[in-house]
Amino acid sequence: MHPLLFTPIHRRYLWGGRRLESLLGQVLPPGDDFAESWEVVDRPGDQSVVVSGPLAGRTLGDLVREEGRALLGRHAPLPAFPLLFKFLDACRDLSVQVHPDDARAARLSPPDRGKTEAWYVIDASPGSRIYAGLKAGVDRLSLEQALHSGRCADVLHAVEPLAGDCFFIPAGTVHAIGAGLVVAEIQQSSDITYRLHDWNRTGPDGRSRPLHIDAGLEAVTHFGPVDPVIAAPTADPAVRRLVDCDSFVLDRVEPRGDWEVGGDDTCHLVVVLEGQVSLDPAWGLPPLGRGRTVLLPAAIGPQRIRPMADGPSATLLRISLP
Repeated sequence: MHPLLFTPIHRRYLWGGRRLESLLGQVLPPGDDFAESWEVVDRPGDQSVVVSGPLAGRTLGDLVREEGRALLGRHAPLPAFPLLFKFLDACRDLSVQVHPDDARAARLSPPDRGKTEAWYVIDASPGSRIYAGLKAGVDRLSLEQALHSGRCADVLHAVEPLAGDCFFIPAGTVHAIGAGLVVAEIQQSSDITYRLHDWNRTGPDGRSRPLHIDAGLEAVTHFGPVDPVIAAPTADPAVRRLVDCDSFVLDRVEPRGDWEVGGDDTCHLVVVLEGQVSLDPAWGLPPLGRGRTVLLPAAIGPQRIRPMADGPSATLLRISLP
């Protein structure tokens, strides 16, 4: 095993743009609707593919099934990699959505995971908004009435975020990412979305996209507002804990010198948000700049991450299984 770099999978939706290229340095073909870049995914129809090293050409799903202990450590065996990591470029408001929890998703045909997620704001245009949760006092009945009367925006809790803000969105929470934001998202590997409201717009075919109000209302379990998380200090002075839940652990890392990650019998995702970093030269990898994601398998042990001294200070995300 070795540090794993993957080919991004790009998704094009009506709310996308080109900041995956201009802001994160990705190479995109022509078009102005590049909405998502799936960096790490193991789903039946979507597979991250290793781009370099002895495992080049292998899919993440293959590695989970065939090299599970080496990749996942103490979390093996698993039928699939349980997390999905992506970048989003929201040039228009995303639809208002809710995702079911594990218990509800398991009852579907075919069964799936629920979808708990967290967003880290990379860039925020002035006046952009995140809709996270519901205003205080909004219950299921008032939410239903607002949806059927076209007043959904009246019941949503809206926040004008800043770059560096993080929002934890448990399954069952009504939410939407607003126009003007570039976001890093870690989520359970699930593809179940109930669209509650789409801002009364039409899709590329001139038709309104379908809504799932009945199923969505049944899936709502979290009432009340969601505000940015407060980063908590850890034993490592370079690391601030953002989210620690049943599905994943998310940290912001600001190393001021060499920083060690791993060696705890599990895998780690390391995402570069600012600056450049390098891994052990023995791996033969180029420096990793803004927008690059590397998966560090459990079997390779502790790894030293070194910020490049001749550039801006490094800011990283570290994501692991609990």
